[in-house]
Amino acid sequence: MTDKQPFESVVAAHGDTVLRVCRAVLGPADADDAWSETFLSAMKAYPGLAADANVEAWLVTIAHRKAIDVTRATARRPVPAAELPDTTSAPAADHRDLDLTAALARLPTKQKQAVAYHYLAGLPYTDVAAVLGGSTDAARRAAADGIATLRRCYPGVTARKGEPR
Repeated sequence: MTDKQPFESVVAAHGDTVLRVCRAVLGPADADDAWSETFLSAMKAYPGLAADANVEAWLVTIAHRKAIDVTRATARRPVPAAELPDTTSAPAADHRDLDLTAALARLPTKQKQAVAYHYLAGLPYTDVAAVLGGSTDAARRAAADGIATLRRCYPGVTARKGEPR
């Protein structure tokens, strides 16, 4: 049996991916909190994780559940009478990142999640399906529909090498 790497190494290796997923699913305002909650939960559960487990898929699953928690909590909050402009931006974000974030926010939830988990986290469609609770074909279709919509409204989205345009 192989030993697991130290948890600090897990955070260093997968922290950026989890943050990208959180930003894509929740937007920049709630992403940092979801990222922190993801790694707090993961740290508690890590000792019981099998040594041969897909750590990245496991972390994205936790991030998905934390995103659901944040979404539910947001839905329960009172709606303010007057809205303040959203001035939150990612520290290293340029205008293209913010445009993409806005375009992702307009996608239906399943498409946004499928795009984030497959294209930003790099998970295979079987893992995306496991996270979202559907079939591999449904995950592939949701991601394809989301990318097609993004290509129409955000010209900076391109296919990865070897994928159809």
